Amino acid sequence: MKRKAEDPAVTAVTDESPQKKRALSEHDVKADFRKGLFDNSTLSDYTQQYANSEPYKHGVIQELINPALLRAVRTEIRENLSFTPKETDIYKIHQSGDLANLDGLDDSSLELLPSLLELRNALYSTAFREYLSTVTGSGPLSGKKTDMAINVYNPGCHLLCHDDVIGSRRVSYILYLTDPDRPWKPEWGGALRLYPTHTFTGADGKLTKIPSPDFSVSIPPAFNQLSFFAVQPGESFHDVEEVYARVRGEREEDDGGRVRMAISGWYHIPQAGEEGYEEGLEERLAEKSSLVQLQGKADRFDFPEPKVKYYDENGSADKGPQDADGKGKQAQLRETEEDEEPTEQELDFLLKYLTPTYLTPDTLAELSELFADESSLRLDTFLSKKFSARLRQYLEEQEAQPLPSSSTEIEKHSDWRVARPPHKHRFLYQQPRDLRPGSSTPPSPLQELTEDLLPSRAFRKWLAKATGLTLTSYNVLARRFRRGLDYTLATSYEEENSRLEITLGITPTSGWGDDDDDNDNEPEKGEPTAKSTDINETKRTDDPEPEADTDNATATATVGGYEVYMAGDDDDDSNSDDEGSDHGVTIPPNPTGTNPKKAKLPRKSDPAIYNSGGGGGGDDADDGVLFSMPAGWNRLSVVLRDKDVLRFVKFVSGAAAGDRWDLGGEFGVLDTDEGEDDEGDEGGEGSKEVKEGQRVDGKGGSAGSEEEAGGVWEGFGESSDSDDSDDD
Repeated sequence: MKRKAEDPAVTAVTDESPQKKRALSEHDVKADFRKGLFDNSTLSDYTQQYANSEPYKHGVIQELINPALLRAVRTEIRENLSFTPKETDIYKIHQSGDLANLDGLDDSSLELLPSLLELRNALYSTAFREYLSTVTGSGPLSGKKTDMAINVYNPGCHLLCHDDVIGSRRVSYILYLTDPDRPWKPEWGGALRLYPTHTFTGADGKLTKIPSPDFSVSIPPAFNQLSFFAVQPGESFHDVEEVYARVRGEREEDDGGRVRMAISGWYHIPQAGEEGYEEGLEERLAEKSSLVQLQGKADRFDFPEPKVKYYDENGSADKGPQDADGKGKQAQLRETEEDEEPTEQELDFLLKYLTPTYLTPDTLAELSELFADESSLRLDTFLSKKFSARLRQYLEEQEAQPLPSSSTEIEKHSDWRVARPPHKHRFLYQQPRDLRPGSSTPPSPLQELTEDLLPSRAFRKWLAKATGLTLTSYNVLARRFRRGLDYTLATSYEEENSRLEITLGITPTSGWGDDDDDNDNEPEKGEPTAKSTDINETKRTDDPEPEADTDNATATATVGGYEVYMAGDDDDDSNSDDEGSDHGVTIPPNPTGTNPKKAKLPRKSDPAIYNSGGGGGGDDADDGVLFSMPAGWNRLSVVLRDKDVLRFVKFVSGAAAGDRWDLGGEFGVLDTDEGEDDEGDEGGEGSKEVKEGQRVDGKGGSAGSEEEAGGVWEGFGESSDSDDSDDD
């Protein structure tokens, strides 16, 4: 994951050119830092502050560098370097190339960056490395392996929770280059935030540290401020707060565009030939990498814990699995589903919640055919008009009520629980209750969906008809992604059997990057649509200039909140170089509009290798996006997820109009490999696609209104009363 110089004028030399580091005396080096920094009393003060810091040991040094030098560095960067926009599931930034490559520049290029070269050499000088080693107690630091880049955070940029543990990193640091003449305000965001950890004991007696979902220390940026900490596996968890966009009435002349520029990097353990080098130490440290944690067995401390229920042969939900692998009665399930038809009572139940056109036999047949070709569906206006109106009113009332700021208070005073740990995900969730309170407390519309509709035998039958699959189990969840806070990082599905996953988008606000995300303007009678993955045009700015003149109040940059399925990454270069910034699954510039072409989604090896770097464009196959859908209102996605496929929900920006709301369901299915062939590609991409705006009624014409929905689901018979479609 090596950062490469992106600026043509700043490109690493690949031949055996001599090193161009200046040989600086101790006196010359100390002159680059603020006067008095190296005094024994100052060193002692910083060492003591570091030792007493919480939630883990960290330090902050104000006015580290000679201010004249740092101002000159900032000017050189702004005038001579360009930045590459990079976005993954874990971050969104603008980044320079690796400043270690300064050694390979030709003389004409070096003449443009003399102050930057001087600063880099000072930071990795023997004098300052020994100073930092003394303060942190980290042990010797390498002067041979330099690892630093310039990162620019404009409004909307962020870096989510991680612990920096990759390879040979020993000390992490940030040196801020914000505008020296316009002090940074904490309310603009961009703070370095530190997370405390809690220790859990596993069944094997081993201790595991898990970060809290809430940070406990926030360090705002300031010009010429150095923030640093020793990299500690499973402990040094931190993030960078989103830089917030201006709100209406705020002016750029007051904040300069809110450009959080900083030099970020790491000091590494001594390399071969350096004093303090330990053979094999780097390999031992790699075993403790946060990437290993993300892929390992610490998920037993994750929340929410799955509450999987298994269907019996009658399609009803059991309290638990019939056997260890959940396949106890799969043969009976298949046999029963082929013979059993839904009852009129089940139809009446579904009509309380679903738009009736989705219950017609022609619609279901077309959905099943489309799903067989694409392994995914997107169904607009899925919930009935009457129920969706009641649900929307409830959600809008919920959003109008402020939530407590801490996870403990949220869980104490509401029905919500907080997903954790934050280096994997963070959002609010509700799971079905085992027992409902008395009739004096009716369920909310959200609870009706998680406790009545999705677990029901009737919905299982509908979903089986729409997909042609036999369902064996379910696990459902309501989620709320708070703006400015919540996300899920990419995780891989590791089971051999595919799993059917649904997401019912119920975000009541608009502005999420999709032309159809506000269904309040839908026709009076309701016109459901089914689509393949014709998804939002999520955009990122390609302007590399960190000081771009942009009106943040009206900027159209993405607010995130979209859900993405991606193929795993073939390129496993994480073992060959750890000099990337922080891990993440690279998001292409437009992570949308890609259609899986076969009933089995493509597989790639090493799914959980997280590659940082530019999200260059390219065709859909190269991008690896299999399915993507933005936050939106009353829209159901259905995806058959194969082994090794990654999934995440992008961080919801504080600039969003509201929170992202959805309901998720995971359904076990019988083995989908039986009878599979590779003919799904014939006819071109989307050959069975129902075009955007075309409604599905099985006849190529208009779908009927809720009152006109006759000829429902084969075997049900027709609805006895047209008003049933609007019953609560």
